[in-house]
Amino acid sequence: MVPDNLKTGVTKPLRGEPILQEAYRELADYYHTVIVPSRVRKPKDKASVEGTVGYISRQIIAALRNYPFFHLEDLNQHISDKLKEINTTAFQKRPGSRKEVFEEEEKPYLRPLPHTRYKLTEWKTAKVQPNYHIQIDRMYYSVPYEYVREQVEIRLTPDLLEFYFKDLRIASHKRLKGDIGQYSTSVEHMPDHHRLYLDHNPENNRAWSKSIGPSMEKFVGLMLDQNPEKKALSILSALRNIAEKYDPTTMEKSVDTLLTISSNPTLSVLKSILDRHNKRIPPESSAEKSKSMGNDYGFVRGAAYFGKERSK
Repeated sequence: MVPDNLKTGVTKPLRGEPILQEAYRELADYYHTVIVPSRVRKPKDKASVEGTVGYISRQIIAALRNYPFFHLEDLNQHISDKLKEINTTAFQKRPGSRKEVFEEEEKPYLRPLPHTRYKLTEWKTAKVQPNYHIQIDRMYYSVPYEYVREQVEIRLTPDLLEFYFKDLRIASHKRLKGDIGQYSTSVEHMPDHHRLYLDHNPENNRAWSKSIGPSMEKFVGLMLDQNPEKKALSILSALRNIAEKYDPTTMEKSVDTLLTISSNPTLSVLKSILDRHNKRIPPESSAEKSKSMGNDYGFVRGAAYFGKERSK
């Protein structure tokens, strides 16, 4: 196709290779069509088109100018009849007609239309936020966290969003609809420590407590039942950090003690029980301590080294 350099279709009318508007270029690619805009102020680039427009104006518009039409269907029918007459009329200076030339030279190269119609797209540029999400129409979509603070291009359609960085597609999301402030987050886009946070939910915490013992299972159940979920998960996160410092048996006994002495068990009381447990552990004897020091610091020079054995 050879169009004019219309601003809505051509971004920059460069002499060698004009830059097309992105949606216009995608339309051409979708229908396997090449768009070659005419040069600025060069009417001969599409002289045959302009000549055909004048010919149609004379043969159809001028021929029907005196006919009264009261319905659009009537006008379209007369135009269709005139158009068929033009296409079947023989050329004056060459054999054949317009219809014959089309069927012989052009029709064999035509492609079937795609199964779905082209959807008009919109392009935007946005900066990736520190939480590796991008805001589009007050909705939030994730991209790989490596692109934080980078400028990315976004292709928007009514149903799909695609994110590009230096012509490489890095993410795609189904477009969110409904209440504003929704998040569309892909697990693959998260840093590793954020993925671990996804496992921090009530079900996984209950399964973890069951692996420790019945008392821990009861305590975790109380935390989840007596507190809002967000607060309960925060408490259980601190509990699991504490549990990493002790063996399961010690944790189970301490929680059992907590449930026995307190009708309203809390994490702070459990910490005090564990502290008292540490104080009750007997300190190492001096012999064991020196032995451990020897193991820690390698070989220790004995009396033989200083000549005590030789002096005897």
